[in-house]
Amino acid sequence: MQTIGVIGTGTMGCGIAQIAAQARCQVILQNRRQESVEQGIRTIKRSLEVLVSKERITAAQSEGTLERIRGVVSLEDLKLCDIVIESAPEIEELKVELFRKLDSILNEDCVIATNTSSLSVTKLAQSVSRPGHFIGMHFFNPVAVMKLVEVVSGLRTTDSTVSVVRELAEKLGKLPIDVKDYPGFVVNRVLFPMINEAAFALQEGVADAKGIDECMKGGCNHPMGPLAIADLVGLDVVHAILESLYREYGNPRYAPCLGITKRVEAGWLGRKTGRGFYDYGM
Repeated sequence: MQTIGVIGTGTMGCGIAQIAAQARCQVILQNRRQESVEQGIRTIKRSLEVLVSKERITAAQSEGTLERIRGVVSLEDLKLCDIVIESAPEIEELKVELFRKLDSILNEDCVIATNTSSLSVTKLAQSVSRPGHFIGMHFFNPVAVMKLVEVVSGLRTTDSTVSVVRELAEKLGKLPIDVKDYPGFVVNRVLFPMINEAAFALQEGVADAKGIDECMKGGCNHPMGPLAIADLVGLDVVHAILESLYREYGNPRYAPCLGITKRVEAGWLGRKTGRGFYDYGM
């Protein structure tokens, strides 16, 4: 696993590319729009500058990391990768189309990993001719800080694929945990109903947002409250994952709270828009 392709230049894609390059892997960062690729490289550069300012890495290490990242537009540039990690938007049709294209480009030994947070790995694997080489590799935001990677095996994922992905996760400084391909895997299946219940508590006036979060921090020793986490993740993402869980399990506890739905409709998506459950003054 010396050459890693990363598809997507959003928060997750840039984070994955950064830690892979810091681990001395060659990284090919792809987005179909050149301006998005350039913005992604700038995002990584700023992140590394912060690490240098905090003396966590040296300026030379920062420069070396950037030198190991090559931004591209064409999927064809990924053909010699040992693994390609997809971090495109959480839209099943988009991912399926992408995997079908990759299937005709990548060499037969290349592993395809999806960073999906809610879609079926087994179902997505049907988009490729070698589903045994297809796996879920679910990172968490912020990628540079969060240690966990959920290694999600589809029904047809081979043991050898699981093994090489676990080794890669460890090389990237992460803690790989094997999980089965159930909706939400482990973290999101547990976390998102908690976020939803916190939103219901806010909607019913049990306490204000800060009070709810402080209760969970002080009473459960959580470093962040559920509403603050929702704002960090993005309420559009929260809403989409809850809808996916509700659709797959059919359990009403997963149905998105109206307070989340209305904020999404208003464009109040959390930190990235300046307002969600909290006002960030942007």
